[in-house]
Order: sequence, then structure tokens, then C-alpha cells
Amino acid sequence: MTDSTDARLAAQYEAYPYPARDPKEEAKRLIIGSPSHLREIDYWVFGATRPRATPLNALVAGGGTGDGTIMLATQMARAERPGRVTYLDRSRAAMKIARTRAKARGLTNIDWVEGSIPDLPRLGLGPFDYIDCCGVLHHLPDPQAGLAALVSVLAPDGGMGLMVYAPHGRTGVYMVQEAMSLLAPPDQAPAARLDVAKRVMKHLPDSNWLRFNRNFSDHVTGGEAGLYDLLLNPRDRAFTVSAFAALLASEGMAVSAFMEPMRYDPATWLQADPKLRARAAELDATQQAALAEALTANMSVHIAYCRRAAEPVTRADPLLDTAVPIMREVPGAELVKSIRPDGGLPFLFDGLRAVVRLPPEAPAILQAVDGVRTLGQIAALLTGRGMAEAKFRRAWAETFAAMQAVNRILLAPPP
Repeated sequence: MTDSTDARLAAQYEAYPYPARDPKEEAKRLIIGSPSHLREIDYWVFGATRPRATPLNALVAGGGTGDGTIMLATQMARAERPGRVTYLDRSRAAMKIARTRAKARGLTNIDWVEGSIPDLPRLGLGPFDYIDCCGVLHHLPDPQAGLAALVSVLAPDGGMGLMVYAPHGRTGVYMVQEAMSLLAPPDQAPAARLDVAKRVMKHLPDSNWLRFNRNFSDHVTGGEAGLYDLLLNPRDRAFTVSAFAALLASEGMAVSAFMEPMRYDPATWLQADPKLRARAAELDATQQAALAEALTANMSVHIAYCRRAAEPVTRADPLLDTAVPIMREVPGAELVKSIRPDGGLPFLFDGLRAVVRLPPEAPAILQAVDGVRTLGQIAALLTGRGMAEAKFRRAWAETFAAMQAVNRILLAPPP
């Protein structure tokens, strides 16, 4: 799986470890995102049925400067969750930054391995309950072989969190990459190519589509590493939803959930036309997601949780009194501040607005969700304050369905 282009890619990440990170920032913030947020893994991969006491053996394949590794290891440590996170990357420069970040946080639940994804079958690692591969498959000489290597170390009933580039939302990128290949051929030294890229960006014509694209900002705020990775990367593929699904299927994998599900539901974007919504509903899940991608045209990446097609996830029932709803990050008391008087809660998906419709009882329900109370306890609390039991049950079902679709309310796993 190595070739001359792969050698240039390796040189790039030694010269410009990606993404650009300063370990001193660890004292100020924890970078949060998808995939590999612990609460997302618990719910979207394991359906909130895998006990917290069960050790989680995780792999971050292509860990770069450490965002996914640091986030997951920190969340596991804070929650006192047993298990280990294995970081794998072939870039010594990137690993050095990631290790320094981990040291700054005092993390002791990370194992560090220098190597690449194709090496996995012979490295003697795993099996892993969960595998993160974020922004790597689209740079490999053979993405299918890379995915096969990941699947080879995935434990039974395990899952993955994957991110790959998407074409429509990256409009303009490949045009500028083509210009760069002429002005700064990939056989030149990385520093020389970067100098050319900086000059081109200063003089990029107003008509260039990259000037209109606001779906990413690496070339603006990502420093030298971000600019190089976006515009000078020697191998950069993009996958439509359909191509991504086909890649997964080639190795027996399937999407459990795209992030965020609402964004990939064409009904979100066809609300004003019942006939179109009805036609969209006749499509299968992959076709519906592909339709949403084509309609919105602003998805620059696809983030998805995946499992083996033969091992689909079974999720806990959110309507049972024993279920424990949990906010992904933003507390319910904060979230309700954004609910409009008409019950709409607006969300932005790369600048595209969508509104979640919530019942009148939703604010009270959201404020009662603390990640500790069971649904039965929340029901008792609110009925004790005068909310009718039947009204609560109806409102909770509507609220959970809506907020799950935007990845804001999930279910906590059992002890």
C-alpha cells in the first residue's frame, strides 16, 4: 500500500504535523468533536446497552497530533471508565505533540504505537471494541485495503467512528489543488510548496469557488499545517454518501448513524412539500442520505458510526422508566435558552439553518435531564409539579426523537 505519493504524504506530516496544536492549550480547553466522544460511542455504537464497568479497548488509527486520542482518554479518565486508548501513527513529529498533550493532562490510559494502518494485521494489537479513523482513509493508496486492516482488529460486536471527505462541500478545493500541482509540483520540498501556496492565496481571483466556500477554514485559521493539508496534500479523495456506503459494504461494514442524523434526513430539507417528502420516504436509508447530500450540497466531510452489517446495533428503549437520558455536552438548562416562543430550536449545519420542533413541555423536560435521573424519576418530578402523566409521556417521546436526531440527547449506558 505504499508508493511515491505515500512517501510524500509521510514527509508532509513530519514537516507539518496535523492539525496544528500547542500542548500549552491543554490547560485552557479540551477539544470536543465527533467521532469518538465517549457518550456518542456508548449510544451510537453500543446502543446504551454495554455496561460502563466493561473495559473499553479503543484504537485511534492515524492519531495525528492527538485530538481524538486526548478527548476520548480524558473523558474515560474523568468518568473513571476502565480500558485503554491505543494511539497509532507513523509520524514521529505528530506523536511527539500528542504525547506532550497527554502528559500535560496527566493521562495514563494511552498506549503509544508508531506504525501505519496497513501494519495492523501484523502488529499484534487488539482486538479493539472501538476504532477511530478520522481523516485517514481518503489519503491511503488503497482505502479498501486500509478499511480491511481496521476490520481485522475489530472485536465482535465492536464499532468504528469514521470521517472521510465529501465532495460537494469541498467545492473549490480541487480546483486550487490543480493550480498548486502546476505551480508547486509535489516532488518539490514541502517548504517550497508551502511558500507558493501562501502566495497563491494572496492573489486568488475573486471568481475562485474557494473564496465562496465557508464549510471549512483550515486555509484561513489552520496555520501552515492546515493550509498544506487542504491545498497541497499529495493524495486527497472525496466520497459521496453512496461511495462511502459502497466502501463500507466491501468489508462487511455499514453505517449505524451519520452525524448528525437530522442533517442526512431529506425530510429536513423538504418540509414545505409533502409530495416530495413522501417520495423521499420510499428510498432506502443510503439513498435518503445521498439525497440529503445532493440537496444541501454543503457537506465537506461525512462522519459516521459504523458496525458490521451482520451485527446491527440494538439501542436501549428511551421510553422505559429505567432509561437514563443524558445531554451530549450542552446542559438542558442552557439549551432551553435557545428555544423560540413557537417551540422551534434552530440549528446551523455549515451555515444551513434547520429548526427542530419541540412540544411546549420540552423546556421543563430538558432542564430535568442531568444524566443521573432515570426517565421514571424525571416523570415523578414533573408530574409532581403538575404535568399530567400522559402529557409528559407524549412530550418526552417527541423531545427525545427530535433531540436525538441532532445528537444533543442520548442515553447513558447501564452500570
